[in-house]
Amino acid sequence: MFIDAEPGAERDLSGYKSMIGKSEFLSDLRRINREVSDSLFEDILQTAALLAPENIVMIESDDRSDLIKGMLETGMLLELNQNEYPDSYLHRSNVNDVARSEKDTFICTTGSADDVGPTNNWMHTEKALKILTPLLRNSMNGKTMYVVPYWLGPKGSSFGDAGVEITNNAYVVLNLMIITKVGPEITESFGKKGSYVLGVHSTCTLDSQNRYITHFPELNDGKGLIISVNTDYGGNALLSKKCHALRIATRRASREGWMAEHMMLIGLNEPDGTKTYITGAFPSSSGKTNLSMIVAPEELKKLGWASELISDDITWINVVNGVPFGINPESGFFGVVPQTSYKTNPNAMKTIKSNTVFTNVALDSNGVPFWEGKEEKYPDELWDWTGKKFDGTGKAAHPNSRFTTSVRQYPYLSQDFDNPSGVPISAFLYGGRRRDLVPLIYESYSWDEGVLIGAMQRVETTAASTGQVGILRNDPMAMRPFTGYNMARYFDHHLKMGDAMKIKPRIYNVNWFRKDTEGKFLWPGYSYNMYVLRWVAGRVHSKAKGIETAVGYVPPVEEFRDVKGVLPKVISDLLRVDTKGFRSELEETESFFKTFGTAFPERLWAAFRKMKERTESF
Repeated sequence: MFIDAEPGAERDLSGYKSMIGKSEFLSDLRRINREVSDSLFEDILQTAALLAPENIVMIESDDRSDLIKGMLETGMLLELNQNEYPDSYLHRSNVNDVARSEKDTFICTTGSADDVGPTNNWMHTEKALKILTPLLRNSMNGKTMYVVPYWLGPKGSSFGDAGVEITNNAYVVLNLMIITKVGPEITESFGKKGSYVLGVHSTCTLDSQNRYITHFPELNDGKGLIISVNTDYGGNALLSKKCHALRIATRRASREGWMAEHMMLIGLNEPDGTKTYITGAFPSSSGKTNLSMIVAPEELKKLGWASELISDDITWINVVNGVPFGINPESGFFGVVPQTSYKTNPNAMKTIKSNTVFTNVALDSNGVPFWEGKEEKYPDELWDWTGKKFDGTGKAAHPNSRFTTSVRQYPYLSQDFDNPSGVPISAFLYGGRRRDLVPLIYESYSWDEGVLIGAMQRVETTAASTGQVGILRNDPMAMRPFTGYNMARYFDHHLKMGDAMKIKPRIYNVNWFRKDTEGKFLWPGYSYNMYVLRWVAGRVHSKAKGIETAVGYVPPVEEFRDVKGVLPKVISDLLRVDTKGFRSELEETESFFKTFGTAFPERLWAAFRKMKERTESF
């Protein structure tokens, strides 16, 4: 076990043994893999000895009705208008626990801070466990301890992974039942995997001064251990998501030769039947969900352009016979809901119309959820995300309010979503909120310069994490908060993964958020982004031209001649590369790269110098 349950004393564990022994999941798992079954039994038993819950409940099916009933009785959930939003509910979280808390997030190793680099918080494993032990001990006294075995990825996929989260929070359990695979269908995959990532989450007292989201990639026999305390916000408490599928997975991926990325993944369908799979990394609240659910504007839709979704948030990439294939490890959405409407994202609105858990949205007098951007004006009567009568000041819904919904409800889910082998990826997009400098789109000259483009990403902060909003910071590949090891080595891993690919995806930088001098967006975005994807597909299949600039290829203005409502001059401004401005951008980025010291790949420095030389001579 990772922590001594009760130093100097023995706890009677017979009651816990009896509770755990009734598990049908463990019984079925034992027939498939006795070693894994016995290991899981022991982990549950020893965790219970430490946390001292009143009882233990194994989540062994995907039937959430009893769980929801109990949450309604305790007030943890509020029932929404069942005519408007059938089988949908509202959860209000603690007002001091509404976003990812990066300052409280640690990667813990037995080595040194160099293991995790300057973009992560590091703590020695022994020190972390000494801090966590008294916080965890007896923290579930009088509470129910839920055990949720889950599977990430398509059923039976050799690229998938098994996990177990132990928590006292029914809201966490309900979300896990949506965003991961749980129940009897995962037993065979779980057993054949032969290992699992273990996560322990305890809300404790929700003391924000003692909040820790800790990752131990070396523990649990090297499979990874996650411990989260004094929080119940999704990004900190849904341990399958950013903790397992990114922070733990990135380190394992670097060791095993694959990639775990904060990327959406879609299939782009052209009029002639050609399909192009495109993945893209964007920080939270930067349009990633909208892009993953994009609907072609009417003029392109009539021609036959369409998209299908595989992932809205995380993509695991494995190279098979020199070709990168991507899967979605998740089974549901945990998306930011403000500014989502039938105008901006009609597919999302259709998806969340039923069987959805909303978090920290507002509520009108008819029990219908509301958030900024949903309608043009506020309802006459409204209660804000804290439950108070809304007086028209501030935001009614929290800027980081969320929806949790099964991916199965998405109307244009790809037929390859369940493909255990994944789909072949032809393009990477990197982007985020930049009000100036960065063009609408440009393509890297090479794989190495594409990695440089990803590493150079600087974006404006959003409400998805604690801290000030709108500050420009370095966020390489939208992975700064999610890379579980030294990011300089993560860059090097990207370079080496390119070496393993016979067919390398083309790499692009996109920016939907350029503004004019009056602060208005130059590009309409949303469905119009399909025009940008059209050029990407054209480049992939050698059908579209590119114009050389100091930083990469940009489309000719004529590529967007059929965009309605956007003047050619505006298109020209959106595609213009400010060479002098990029020279300054490189200089500012250089200081960030130097924080990694000698760990920063020389090969990436070479790509950096090549781009810098072009900004001085172009």
